[in-house]
Amino acid sequence: MSDLTLVLLAAGEATRFKKPVKKQWLRIGSKPLWLHVAQEFEKMDLFDEIIITSHPDELFYMQRFKDYTFVEGASSRQGSLLNALKSVKTKLVLVSDVARACVDIAICKRLLEELKDADCAVPALPVSDTVYFDGKPIDREKLFRIQTPQLSRTEVLKTALSQEKIFTDESSAIYSNGGKVVFVEGSNSLHKLTYAEDLVHLPCLKKPDTSLHFTGNGFDVHGFEEGKPMYLGGVLLDSPFGFKAHSDGDVCIHALIDALLGAAGMGDIGQLFPDSDEAYAGADSKELLKSVIQKIYNVGFEVVNTDITIMAQTPKLSPYKEKMAKTLANILDLSPDRVNIKATTTEKLGFVGRKEGIAVSATATLKYFDWTQS
Repeated sequence: MSDLTLVLLAAGEATRFKKPVKKQWLRIGSKPLWLHVAQEFEKMDLFDEIIITSHPDELFYMQRFKDYTFVEGASSRQGSLLNALKSVKTKLVLVSDVARACVDIAICKRLLEELKDADCAVPALPVSDTVYFDGKPIDREKLFRIQTPQLSRTEVLKTALSQEKIFTDESSAIYSNGGKVVFVEGSNSLHKLTYAEDLVHLPCLKKPDTSLHFTGNGFDVHGFEEGKPMYLGGVLLDSPFGFKAHSDGDVCIHALIDALLGAAGMGDIGQLFPDSDEAYAGADSKELLKSVIQKIYNVGFEVVNTDITIMAQTPKLSPYKEKMAKTLANILDLSPDRVNIKATTTEKLGFVGRKEGIAVSATATLKYFDWTQS
């Protein structure tokens, strides 16, 4: 160990990536990209601690994968880094972006060797193309392309980033604040993953393991309430009563949400949409399902199929099953044949048989999104 902490920035929205999955959640084999990168750094045995910034919506989920230190990110790279630096206890900090996915131990060692009396050491590459600025050619020999990881003195970096300016990297912040920056030879292997087309420049990344499938189960029950509209499977039924519930009570969608979350290992519906939160009072369950699907795709999954059993003595469901399947298939981005809706009575047994409510059991299957095929 060398009195050194790694900060891995993985909290971005990946808006320029233009894929259903966020780039930090691309599956490399069976690992999300951020975990793959963190473990490649961990193999170096250089760090006292590894700190990873996470999007606030994904913090709980990230924590399930590995026992690193996780910090909630901010709306900007600089804000996320400042949040992470609050937890850094070492004199030196190495900062890298998860988008620099091909980790190079030789560069990390060069940074440590060359820091010496400087405040920041950065990998840099020369510019080989002719360059114009403001319509005029300039001397490319004076230009460098700056990469990460970057090695900084922790307290110097904290002070530099606290200026009332926005910086795109650590070196520019430290330089702006009067600090000394040194350059080491960078590498084309540190190509940054920004756009989907950048993936072809990252041979270190192996394709996702699409042979793996993940199955989850969901079960929910709601009692009847007179005078409320009944929504089931996203469809309005002709019924004199609806469901007792904090939201619209669509027990079919609620069971499906739990099945999807179970397959992804993302907890349950009560954690995402607690009935103690007034924001979800009377909520449209179709919108809740859309939100869950977005989360599931963001972290690298796609839906394979779902099978749903609705247990109801009343109302009669056969006229609605096909419409339910099409409605749910549209939300899940599936063809209707991959959404199976079954309905059954309980032979007048139990609360369902007494016509007091409806119970639903759902099963959903997911697989990793294959980013090599799209």
